[in-house]
Amino acid sequence: MKDAFGTPQSLLILGGTSEIALATARRLIARRTRTVWLAGRPSPALDKAAAALRDLGADARTVAFDALDSASHEEVLGKVFTEGDIDMVLLAFGILGDQAHDEDDPMAAVRVAQTNYTGAVSAGLVCARSLQAQGHGSLVVLSSVAGERARRANFIYGSSKAGLDAFAQGLGDALHGTGVHVMVVRPGFVRSKMTAGMAEAPLATTPEAVALAIETGLRRRSETVWVPGALRVVMSALRHVPRPVFRRLPV
Repeated sequence: MKDAFGTPQSLLILGGTSEIALATARRLIARRTRTVWLAGRPSPALDKAAAALRDLGADARTVAFDALDSASHEEVLGKVFTEGDIDMVLLAFGILGDQAHDEDDPMAAVRVAQTNYTGAVSAGLVCARSLQAQGHGSLVVLSSVAGERARRANFIYGSSKAGLDAFAQGLGDALHGTGVHVMVVRPGFVRSKMTAGMAEAPLATTPEAVALAIETGLRRRSETVWVPGALRVVMSALRHVPRPVFRRLPV
């Protein structure tokens, strides 16, 4: 259960090498989180991440998880929940893809969609059912402002995040009143390994800033969190720009 300060004592990260997720784990460990599960494909990076969290005082464990292997999600994630209650699940896996390449390679585009959306639907439903069965917990879903409106520059990635965002919002409504809290997090451009070498967008942020926003959102039991907060106003305006004008914008 969460402690008196609203901090989850146990955390399951889907996408255990995500920089945003690990920054979040570090913040929560400093606030009393004690058990952390890192779910991801077995790799030295996953083991290194777990070791780093152990150095901070957490009981950090790894579990083999593949977002693309939906058939395994129920068994793999179910075993984590049998080890004890999970106060918070952070769904943080996803791939950016290569828009220019993926337009010419439909199977590569499908991989982006299956990872970011289909895999998230599967894992999200499995975790939501387990959280509901234990009667408490938070499911935090990393979405993106890219899902707010399709852009020519990244509509494959953006469409997958749009689907994820809509799914998470609907799931939150379905779980309302059950004791399970769903929070959608919509970061803008995040300076990370995934975006290394890319031109920064306005209002760029960092994994640590997103982690702080997640911690604050949990404490407030927010349903939607924008990072940075100014993006809420920006995207509200962009949603209403006529398409002929939107096509010419440098976004």
